[in-house]
Amino acid sequence: MPDKGVHKDDLRSFARLVDALAPWLDQVVIIGGWAHRLYRIHPLAQPLDYDPLATFDTDVAMPAELSQQTESMRARLAASGFEEELLGDTRPPAVHYRLTAGNAGFYAEFLTPLIGSVNKRGRRDATASIAGVSAQKLRYLELLLSAPWKVEVGPATGHPTTERHLVQIPNPVAFLVQKLLIHDRREPADRAKDLLYIHDTIEAFGDALPELRKLWQGTVRPLLSPKARRSIEAAPTALLGDVNDSVREAVRMAPERLSSPLQMIETCEVGLSAILA
Repeated sequence: MPDKGVHKDDLRSFARLVDALAPWLDQVVIIGGWAHRLYRIHPLAQPLDYDPLATFDTDVAMPAELSQQTESMRARLAASGFEEELLGDTRPPAVHYRLTAGNAGFYAEFLTPLIGSVNKRGRRDATASIAGVSAQKLRYLELLLSAPWKVEVGPATGHPTTERHLVQIPNPVAFLVQKLLIHDRREPADRAKDLLYIHDTIEAFGDALPELRKLWQGTVRPLLSPKARRSIEAAPTALLGDVNDSVREAVRMAPERLSSPLQMIETCEVGLSAILA
């Protein structure tokens, strides 16, 4: 069942998005904060006595091409009450698909891997049009599309969708590794939040660390370049070896489960070292 802290409006909004994406749920992957929430209902997750981080947006990762359907994704989103909010001056423009009814703060954002240089033919290669929606291109997103896990989303799990769906989420190792690889590129506030995602994911799957280590060795590690592998394998001490502002801010954001920066560092170091062995 979903955590107690998820507001009913959030569940209804997310359910509406899942219903709209139904024709592509076997190809797209729910990432970010909603993936973090959905980890709680995976069979390998253990119960935690605190709620996951809240988020207004849903990030949806998608490959460069999707199978054609009778309706475009853009049309299905519009029919479900999602309105385009154009951002920036890229071509195509970046877009938030904001829900116009119910939870007015809820929106979906579509993302796709950035392969190669960020600049192509004198222009910034920042967005792509896929299945009628605008997707922002991000580095290392291909990790989240590789070997995803599936969870059931529907009335049986407390999500008020019109029918039962199998929704793809990143396997937790890919989730952790991608967070580590982009950490230095993030804004300070986002770094603290990402550290909490890392900490909470390790705790959620604390009883399944041997399974996660197998995922790292057999599935995720082979996808990385030698430079990225070295960076990830050094991350437990390089990223979390000392108390820094991001760690302090993460603790301030979650006092109900973190008593000190050292507690957070220890949990993350022990968990990451076990997974990345």
